[in-house]
Amino acid sequence: MSKGTVVLAYSGGLDTSCILVWLKEQGYSVIAYLANIGQDEDFEAARKKAESLGATKVFIEDLRAEFVEDFIWPAIQANAVYEDRYLLGTAVARPCIGRRQVEIARREGAQFVSHGATGKGNDQIRFELTCYALYPEVKIIAPWRIPEFYNRFRGRKDLMEYAQSHAPADLYLMTKNPEDAPSAPDVLEIEFKIGVPVKVTNVKEGISKDSPLDIFTYLNEIGGKHGVGRIDIVENRFIGMKSRGIYETPGGTILLNVHLDIEAFTMDKEVRRVKQGLGIKFSELVYNGFWYSPECDFVRHCIAMSQVNVEGKVQLSVFKGQVYILGRESPKSLYNEELVSMDVQGDYDPCDASGFIRINAVRLREYHRLQGFPSIKQ
Repeated sequence: MSKGTVVLAYSGGLDTSCILVWLKEQGYSVIAYLANIGQDEDFEAARKKAESLGATKVFIEDLRAEFVEDFIWPAIQANAVYEDRYLLGTAVARPCIGRRQVEIARREGAQFVSHGATGKGNDQIRFELTCYALYPEVKIIAPWRIPEFYNRFRGRKDLMEYAQSHAPADLYLMTKNPEDAPSAPDVLEIEFKIGVPVKVTNVKEGISKDSPLDIFTYLNEIGGKHGVGRIDIVENRFIGMKSRGIYETPGGTILLNVHLDIEAFTMDKEVRRVKQGLGIKFSELVYNGFWYSPECDFVRHCIAMSQVNVEGKVQLSVFKGQVYILGRESPKSLYNEELVSMDVQGDYDPCDASGFIRINAVRLREYHRLQGFPSIKQ
């Protein structure tokens, strides 16, 4: 007699294939779910493998468009970067994948969901917080936290040791080594409205893309060709340990650089200062798995409001692992060339600066008066 139906987030790899078989052995009816978020994978081969292992149903879900529009675009608006370097590619994908897993579980009447995330990583938290938020009564089976499972499948340690003994360059799948990148740059123009890209044009090639998925796919292609977006870092996991992470985010790296530029061109200074703090908070929430929390929803809405005037075009060059900004234009620009020019006075009296400086010096004078003036070294 079946213990119930479980929807397994299935990749076709060693871990989730073992999990599928083990769940069947435990008496569960297993539905395999594969999410296509743009990875290079033979989904039909994975379907056949899942069926041969005993999955009662296999769902292959194309989530690429909603992944870009619902998850990547808000991250771009936020300039989302965790601990100054990680662009959150994996972290942003998990709530997208988990959302559809829950939808399938509800539709199929499944009482359980399962995943292949380990008991030490962040992904177990991201998947499970998503599932509990969107399907509160669901029960989660996490085999890598169940001794009966991980004591049986010791082979993963050997696989990890094998992977670590090979060249790090093999770990990068999307990007060329910058040394092997083309000797001529790609010159692009990216147009933004409300803080998200609406068009990308390759100036030399005459190629244009204007749908969210096509824009992001093309920027991944260009960035990958030029070796943009590779990082090798040590990060602080939410669970409390440091770990090494090797990531590649070619399209995201291009968009981060360009969005920062058009945002600085069009956004008020004090709004930008507040928004920067919100961006850091957003990044932490996403990294830690709280995409569907009320605080993350609030922060996303605030960031979206800050993007109303982030509109315009940025010209850039992509070359040998780098993104170079060449220029920008915007109907919402706050840059006034005449006001800032040293050659034209404009609507500004330089004499006003004296009072501005004196007022700002009041606090400094008082602080040092109370502290005692430091001695002046001869």
